[in-house]
Amino acid sequence: MTSSINPFDLSSLAKPAEPSLKLPALSVNRPLLLIGHGSQDEEGRQGLLDFAAAYQALDTSRPVVPCFLELTQPSIQEGVARCVEEGYTEISALPLLLFAARHNKFDVTNELDRARERYPNIKFYYGRHLGIAPGILELWRARLAKLDKEAYKREETVLLFVGRGSSDPDANGDTYKMARMLWEGSGYLTVETCFIGITHPRLQEGFRRARFYQPKRIIVLPHLLFTGVLVKRIFQISQEQQEQYPDISITCLPEIGIEPQLLLLLREREIETQLGQVQMNCEMCKFRLAALVGEGKAPSHEYHYHSHEHAYEHPHRHGNGHHHFHFHAHEHSDAAADPYVDLEKYHQRIWQVP
Repeated sequence: MTSSINPFDLSSLAKPAEPSLKLPALSVNRPLLLIGHGSQDEEGRQGLLDFAAAYQALDTSRPVVPCFLELTQPSIQEGVARCVEEGYTEISALPLLLFAARHNKFDVTNELDRARERYPNIKFYYGRHLGIAPGILELWRARLAKLDKEAYKREETVLLFVGRGSSDPDANGDTYKMARMLWEGSGYLTVETCFIGITHPRLQEGFRRARFYQPKRIIVLPHLLFTGVLVKRIFQISQEQQEQYPDISITCLPEIGIEPQLLLLLREREIETQLGQVQMNCEMCKFRLAALVGEGKAPSHEYHYHSHEHAYEHPHRHGNGHHHFHFHAHEHSDAAADPYVDLEKYHQRIWQVP
């Protein structure tokens, strides 16, 4: 393990963007409701607010209104109210979420339904999650390339790709796909995929599997947007693993954070809402599968997931440096009890819908 730290400097993008990063005004002057998951960790909450400020700085022609699904304020309802108070009658809404799981497919859409009941004359244009995108792959590849100057070779290194974890098999599968695409052709010994919560395998099991290959180095990639309880837990567990297995160098890259690739990807998602081009893959979505069950009768929430309308119903169409751990004694709180710790019950429940 090396003794120096060279963290990414993300602070510059939280300030007004440089002229080279300025973007032209969009064709439709419509506010953007930027919806984050929410965190009880103040740093995690601030990450979304800083990201919204950086994105706003790229194009100041319309307001970017940050809000949260849960755990902190402002809420989605408060964000909508702000747009209405400023006189807007159409609102673009984007979930700042990496993969499409229950929050994206169900919880956010329910909140937008509530807003429609309060403001029946307001039209909502709901966009899609970030997903598996070239820009995010480019971001991780660039960070990994910075480590090539170190003493360890790629063929001596295992990548440990850590997702948030979801009760939606579709989202968990996308985590595996993202990890595989990052590893493909990279020259690393292998990649192991694991999760920090909700589902399995957990991070400790990921480390155990990584050690099976007898690597000289393990690189941990926390595939989460901003810091918070979960990211800090990843750092803490990685530090504990380093202490337990000192003969293996363990390096943990930072969470994704505020990066140009992510800002430009969000711009693509916003443009999609204005052009009516939002598309999502529903083939393996458990909400779609549940809607097909029965005698031709779908659940009452079906239209959320299968409408081809753009004025909100649902968008589905079927057709920076790195951390070394003795510098990171992060505090963290324990997670809630794992509802899926019993694997038999987990596999019985995983395809159920709310």
